[in-house]
Amino acid sequence: MKNRGLTIGQIGERTGLATSAIRYYEDEGLVHPFRTDAGQRRFDRSDIRRLSFVMIAQNLGFTIAQIREVLRGLPEGRTPSKADWARISKRFRLDLDQRITQMEALRDKLDGCIGCGCLSMKACALYNPADGIRRKGTGPRYLLGDSPD
Repeated sequence: MKNRGLTIGQIGERTGLATSAIRYYEDEGLVHPFRTDAGQRRFDRSDIRRLSFVMIAQNLGFTIAQIREVLRGLPEGRTPSKADWARISKRFRLDLDQRITQMEALRDKLDGCIGCGCLSMKACALYNPADGIRRKGTGPRYLLGDSPD
């Protein structure tokens, strides 16, 4: 079976990734192709899902280091099971939930006061009088989860 495997071109066709990107992900330790007796790089079919996960995770803002750490939990030498992917999902869930909360707050509050302390909008005098949110820290405090007291 190892002599069959998928070529880098076939993996690229299935994932939509350029072969250079696939080689980069290999260099980063996100996929681990094997070599044929002739030295050609071959991938397991499960690498399609692994690379698809990498693409999605990067689109969601996760770093290569974060993705690599999570993928270390997947087995080598066998196709990951539903339980394997559920374990990864659980590790990402908390971070994703926090990002969703922040994105919803940004969507809902971007046109109003975000607690940045600029006091340049007339509404900020109502939401953040005298820049009182500053005592909680720097930056857009309301979008970071603080509430006006």
